[in-house]
Order: sequence, then C-alpha cells, then structure tokens
Amino acid sequence: MSKTIWIARHANRLDFVHPEWFLTAELPYDPPLSEDGLYQAGQLAQRLSQEPIAHIFASPFLRTIQTAHQVAEALALPLKLESGLSEWLNPEWMPDMPDRHSLADLQAQFPRIDPSYVSRVVPEFPETGEIALSRAGQTARLLAEEFSGDLLLVGHGASVMGATTGILGTPVQVNASLCCLIKLVQRQQHWSIELNGDTSHLTHRESVIQFHRAENKVGG
Repeated sequence: MSKTIWIARHANRLDFVHPEWFLTAELPYDPPLSEDGLYQAGQLAQRLSQEPIAHIFASPFLRTIQTAHQVAEALALPLKLESGLSEWLNPEWMPDMPDRHSLADLQAQFPRIDPSYVSRVVPEFPETGEIALSRAGQTARLLAEEFSGDLLLVGHGASVMGATTGILGTPVQVNASLCCLIKLVQRQQHWSIELNGDTSHLTHRESVIQFHRAENKVGG
C-alpha cells in the first residue's frame, strides 16, 4: 500500500508583479495572488483534479489559501489551514510577526476552509533559515503520520523545501519555483521523490526562482 504527498508552492503573487503595491498595502506582508497567479492556481487545480487526494493543507497566508482553495474546489474537499507551513519568519524580510487576514474574513471568502482544524505546529517570530526548514519538516511528518490517504501541502519557498526534506529524511536539492509540484511516494516505509519542482501544468513558468525582492524584502 503506497501513500503520496504532493507539495506545492503558491502561485505568482501581486507584489512580484507590481512591487509598488507593498508601499501602500494595508497588509504588506500578506499579499494576494496576481492575475496570472490566479490563472496558475487554476492550472494547478486542473492538474490535480483526478488525483486521489484525501486532505488539503495550506499555510494561513492569503496567497497560499488562494492557490489551495482552487484545488479544494476541484476536488470538493475541505481546506485545513496549517501554520506550520507558513512563510519563513525572516527578520530581514519583515520587522515582526506579519499581520494577516482574519480567519472570519478568510472563511467568508473561501468557504472550503475547515473552521474546526487546529494547527499542529505554530511558528514563532523570528526564525533562522534552519529553524524555518526544520519547522516545515516537522509539520509535514506530523501530518503524514496523523492523516491517512494522500495529502496536498501548499506552502512557500522555504516551507516547500523544508517539508520535502523533512519527509524524505535526507538532504535534497528542491526546485521550489512558483506553483511547482513535488510528488513524494511512500512504499514499504521508504519515501522517494518522483517529481521535483514540476511545472509542466503551467502555461508560463518563471525563469528565475524568486524568494523575495530586494527592494522590499517581502519573503516567498
């Protein structure tokens, strides 16, 4: 009996397309997807629409929720918000714990959010890169152990890398481009990677992997 964990990074974000958005935004560290990012999320949903995924988890940041919610709609599944998949809380990118949209507002916009789900891991600001990777790895392992069936985890650049290496239990070079897919399969208690940063479902792909913009240090 095999188990599959899909790991995806969120689609393109508004401040990657329009950096000036950051200067006047009410929640500058919680940007939405860009117009093309919403289209990418739809392509990701189409790619996964026939996969036997049983549970969907996403970081509680808006861009990951927007990405994961389209998949949840395609698969008619609830969406669980897991803080352990959050953005790397890097003090060089943000001055303190970033403000985000309230759960009530998110539930009004994204009705597939499961209000009863409680995060298994809650990160604390600030984080080093090592802590962020370890935290995401711990989260992925806990979810894999607790929930039966195939899983989809939707996160950010660092949490995608951390979750992947956390499940594999060994260092691996992870290609964490925007709206990419990683496929991890467990057979006889051994995990292997079958897709690493696959973007074949996207019409347009980024040529350079982005994690933050130097002018506003906004993360991944």
